[in-house]
Amino acid sequence: MLAIPELAMPRSRKVITICNGKREGWTDYEQAKAYFLELMMTTEGEERERAECIYIQLLHGLVECSDE
Repeated sequence: MLAIPELAMPRSRKVITICNGKREGWTDYEQAKAYFLELMMTTEGEERERAECIYIQLLHGLVECSDE
């Protein structure tokens, strides 16, 4: 039987992010989360809000994340 954290993980490790109109494909979920966390911590204003929006979606395990 699966443990709770395993159930919450996405089936695919691939993710697509759309930030500021730029579509980018990632082969590693953790790498995408790390990138947007760092972007969120090092920027201000609208750019920070965009990164935060995508980071939250990544935390929820979405396969396609957008800042819109």
